[in-house]
Amino acid sequence: MDNEAGNINEKGAGINGTNEENAIDNENQPEVETPSERKAREEREAREREFRAKKRKLIPPFIMLLAGAITSITMRILHYDTKTMLIILLCVLLGFYIAGCVIKGMLDRFEKQIEEADMEEGEVIEKELAEEDKPTRRNSEAIVKDE
Repeated sequence: MDNEAGNINEKGAGINGTNEENAIDNENQPEVETPSERKAREEREAREREFRAKKRKLIPPFIMLLAGAITSITMRILHYDTKTMLIILLCVLLGFYIAGCVIKGMLDRFEKQIEEADMEEGEVIEKELAEEDKPTRRNSEAIVKDE
């Protein structure tokens, strides 16, 4: 009887051991998205990109107007005549509008590079998950067949 009890405990320990190993493996692997979750995530990311694009659209006018205000106040304090003030102000507004457009273009380019890197990383993760799932399924099938 003692021998039978020992065999039962060993079988139970073996089953628990494989369950614990599978639980540890499952915790290390990222969860796989369902198609509906992926579609919802992509839509949410698209809305966020559109919102950031709208905010970036305001960068050139804001920089231009800020520089124009500072220039106008400074020239008014220094008692410039009106004709000179308007010519300088026009040049400052054009210059800072172009600078704002350059900054906006750089931010757009950075975001595009980040999106491309995320997409490549997502593809690599999906491929790795697909490769890891195949051997895991075979191992679990072998364990089930052995029992």
